[in-house]
Amino acid sequence: MRRYERFIAEVRLGRQLVRAHCVNPGRMEGMVVPGARVWLSEAPGRHLPWTWELVELEGRLVGANTSLPNKLVGEVLRQRLLPGLDDATAIHAERVFGRGHRVDFLLERPRGDHYVEVKNCHLVYPDGCGYFPDSVSERATTHVEALTRLVKKGVPATVVFTLQRDDAVLLRPSALHDPKFASAMRRGVKAGLEVRAVRLVPSLEGIAFDGEVPVDVRGSDVELTRSWSAAYDSTSGWVRKDGRIAGRAIPPA
Repeated sequence: MRRYERFIAEVRLGRQLVRAHCVNPGRMEGMVVPGARVWLSEAPGRHLPWTWELVELEGRLVGANTSLPNKLVGEVLRQRLLPGLDDATAIHAERVFGRGHRVDFLLERPRGDHYVEVKNCHLVYPDGCGYFPDSVSERATTHVEALTRLVKKGVPATVVFTLQRDDAVLLRPSALHDPKFASAMRRGVKAGLEVRAVRLVPSLEGIAFDGEVPVDVRGSDVELTRSWSAAYDSTSGWVRKDGRIAGRAIPPA
């Protein structure tokens, strides 16, 4: 029915209204659709006893839980589904490196350690491309810059984007939503940072690995994406405690 205070979704479940944890801290561009069908998981005993897992958008299921991608990519790595990263002898989650940074996975490989960072993308525009992020993400930029420093020292690293939907054919860093992140990605790739994107398609039975899609870091048509973003503005963001809407409009050029 609505999203408020960023982390709470109000959902009509049968005849009652319940509060569910909204894990995604971003603006969730195009996903906050009043009246949309959603699916929740139960978390008995927790202050918010439900978690928002899926939303149906134009007949398509889209993953709303941003805590899942790390678990899913961990499984993809363990099942050796990504060529080039399928020779790990050990996989370690959440390892600290550099100046207090934390990477999602450290792979022990025959040729040495390999760092893997995971980012979730849910936003797909009419051109069929996924765009990340959908709002400014200083944290994501900091991660990419830290990994870029690693690869400049000869340590291999990869950013893996996940798309929890089945319709993306390409992934791009969004120069509209976060030009600093898009620039950091270009610098990283130029320095040797590897970038990949995988589709992890949700259904009511589970989540299926649906292969990879290309990644294009050269940039996007900001004015074109601005018009698409504006069309989603009413279905983005959240209601603040003071009743005002937060996380909607993208700053003007």
